[in-house]
Amino acid sequence: MFKNNQLKIKTTYHTPHGNLDFSSPRVMGIINSTPDSFYSASRVTHEKAVIERVEAMILEGADIIDIGGSSTRPNSTEPDEAEELNRVLEMLKIIRPRFMHIPISIDTYRSNIAKAAWNEGADIINDISGGAFDNKLILQVSQMNIPYVLMHVKGNRQSMHQIHTYQNVIEEVFNYFEDKINILKNAGIQQIIIDPGFGFSKQLEDNYKLLGALNKFKEKLGYPIMVGVSRKRMIQHIIGTDADHALNGTTAVNVIALLHGASLLRVHDVKEAKEAIKISEFFLKLNNNSDTL
Repeated sequence: MFKNNQLKIKTTYHTPHGNLDFSSPRVMGIINSTPDSFYSASRVTHEKAVIERVEAMILEGADIIDIGGSSTRPNSTEPDEAEELNRVLEMLKIIRPRFMHIPISIDTYRSNIAKAAWNEGADIINDISGGAFDNKLILQVSQMNIPYVLMHVKGNRQSMHQIHTYQNVIEEVFNYFEDKINILKNAGIQQIIIDPGFGFSKQLEDNYKLLGALNKFKEKLGYPIMVGVSRKRMIQHIIGTDADHALNGTTAVNVIALLHGASLLRVHDVKEAKEAIKISEFFLKLNNNSDTL
């Protein structure tokens, strides 16, 4: 399935408000300006709460702040473009002037919102659609010359959570990324981050199979891998809980992801993610250099 060639993995990314070095795993902290995000504690709307949450995430070690203005949970209602734009810009205008030295990611698939957010100081576009939901987005990201998170998804905005049957989920997702990366590179986009799209159009087992393939994806595609599993149903279903009580399960899955090559953890809980990174890096350092029997 995977070709024998191994690419040099891109690790240094440049943004208008700071560089990112993915030679060690990083953390992206989630903040939502939506009323219906699946994890209620990530929703903040009042200025004081926004500032306090961002400040806390930075103090806990967040390397990127990710702003979402449109919930992508199953059965969520898609806001119109004007509403999403208002939510995102309101958040940006609070955060950017106060926190000038941290990259800000915008979770959107709309080109007009990407452009407006960039004009207000955004640094990264985190697109769940791989450019499929707005055919102008790829060109817009190319013109802005900023990092782009490329996620795997099947279907459209309405059907992206419908379970898809894969003959070989690892092979199909890998082929998707190869095709999309060629499109992005032809458009002039070089700073790409790969997101396997955990929880999107995948059976429970598919998500965990993909976790085991992260190192291969990274080595064969040549780009850092973002893992966004925080408090998701793929965790809830196994341990029999809900989003509010899925932190311990999230940490367990993040450790699995880190041991298999994750470069960036997108999380609601920054402190716990940073601790998972420290322990995983210590383990890998010892065992990569340990004596063999």
